[in-house]
This record gives sequence, structure tokens and C-alpha cells, in this order.
Amino acid sequence: MEIALEEPRVDGMNEVLEALREWQVEGAPMQLHPGDIGWFWQTGAEATASAVRVWRRDGRIAAVGLLDGPDLVRLTIDPDARQDADLADRVAEDLAEPERGVLPRGSVYVEAPMDALLQDVMLGAGWKTDEPWTPLRRDLAEPVEDPGVRVEVVGPELVATRAAVQRAAFEGSKFSDERWHAMAAGPQYSDARCLVAFDDRDDAVAMVTVWSAGPGRPGLLEPMGVHRDHRGHGHGKAITVAAAAELRRMGASSAVVGTPSSNTGAVATYEAGGFRPLPATRDLSRVIGS
Repeated sequence: MEIALEEPRVDGMNEVLEALREWQVEGAPMQLHPGDIGWFWQTGAEATASAVRVWRRDGRIAAVGLLDGPDLVRLTIDPDARQDADLADRVAEDLAEPERGVLPRGSVYVEAPMDALLQDVMLGAGWKTDEPWTPLRRDLAEPVEDPGVRVEVVGPELVATRAAVQRAAFEGSKFSDERWHAMAAGPQYSDARCLVAFDDRDDAVAMVTVWSAGPGRPGLLEPMGVHRDHRGHGHGKAITVAAAAELRRMGASSAVVGTPSSNTGAVATYEAGGFRPLPATRDLSRVIGS
């Protein structure tokens, strides 16, 4: 069995996204979603492709990693290969050797499926568990209740509003009209929607982007935020309910989202929006190189 690590070109990203879509199945632990790459596309096509790593087994994509920051790779594996010892060993080696072009020297972090043999291999090689994250899920088999506020799907006329709410929701956010247009030009955005919620004074108070992986598969919320001047009024719950409703209209079987377990406010907001927490996940961390 031949296993090869590669950095895809822009014209190879559709194959990567298709693999990720196929791997999204109900009952699996939360994992890297095609929407995560869709969201990253705000940095541009070339930057996104250069942040992706692919492991092929006998020519077929078996694992995909996204360098979601200088020291973090978010990685998932074909469900049929998660107990493959050769693949787990090879991926672990590539993650631990900076010269292989995945992670740099220093303190680094890896997100990997909790049901993958890779977890055991890496823990056995000296990696440590990091702070817990809480994944949450809402089943979409039944109709979703009305969110109780006006919600608009973002088109060209609402891009500036959506970007402004993003910046007001996240400290230090650099999200802009230009970034939205770059994201919307990406191949995954055809399966996405941005939503903005408005209060009874017509102020834009919250936003969310939802990403489908195709009919009958889990959809993702990434990101969701409430304008800092409008917190404490239930707008987070409202936009979360609206996100679930939009994903259901797009054919998603469920809606999923993840947040640090220490962010108890976010966990409570998602729970208020009908999401149920799943078992916590943990990144793996290690200092590599010298």
C-alpha cells in the first residue's frame, strides 16, 4: 500500500471538497467539514489550497488536513480508513516532522477524529490532550420553529452589513466585504448561506454562515456571532434557530457546531437554540523540533 502526502493545487480542491462531503455521516464524531474550507476561502483560492494537506492511499484521498493557523492542523480521515494502522503511522510521522511541510517547529496542535486510531498512535508518541471542545448537534428531521426575528439571506446588498456584524461580534476580526466576496466565489459557497438577523428597530444584531455537505448529511454553522452592542436579548438563540431552519431547507439531516467548552455562554446559546451537546473532544498538542 502506497501512502503519499501532497499539497493540492487550486484545480484539485474540488476533489478534496467532494471527499469531505462524502465523509460527513450521521453518528460520526464531529470532524473537519467542507464548510471549514469554504470559510477559509475568504483568504483566496491560492492561500486556501496552500493551507490544505492531503494523504492519498493507493491514489485515493484517505485524509485531509487544513492548516487553520500557523500552529494548528484540523484533520479528518476517510471513515473506512480510521483504523488503518499504516495510514495512522504515516500521518503521525508527517505531523511530527517539520521538514515534511505540515506543522512547524515549536508548540503545535492537531484536531483529529476521536474515533480514529491516529489518536492512540499520537498519544503513544508523546502528544498530550489539550483543552476540551463541546460539539453540539440539532436533528433536522422535524420542522424548525420560527426564530422570532426578521432574518435575511445575504446577497450583494447586505454584504457590508453582514461584514460589519462579524467585526462587531468578534474582537480583532478583519472580516470585510472583500473577504466575503472571496469566500462567496469559492466552490463550496454554492452549498452555503449567510444570514443576518434584525431586531424590531431594524438594527442588524446577529449573523451566521451555514454550510451544507449535501442532502441527508450534517450541515455546519461557521461562524455565528452577535453584535457586541446587542447581546443579552436572545439574538444568539434566534440566529441559531434560523441557521437550523435554513440548513433543513437545504436538505441537511442535522446541524452541527463546535465551541470551546470553557465558553459556557456559547454552549448555553446553542442549547437554547435546540442543539444538544455531544461528548467533548480534545485537540492534541506537542512541542516538536528544536
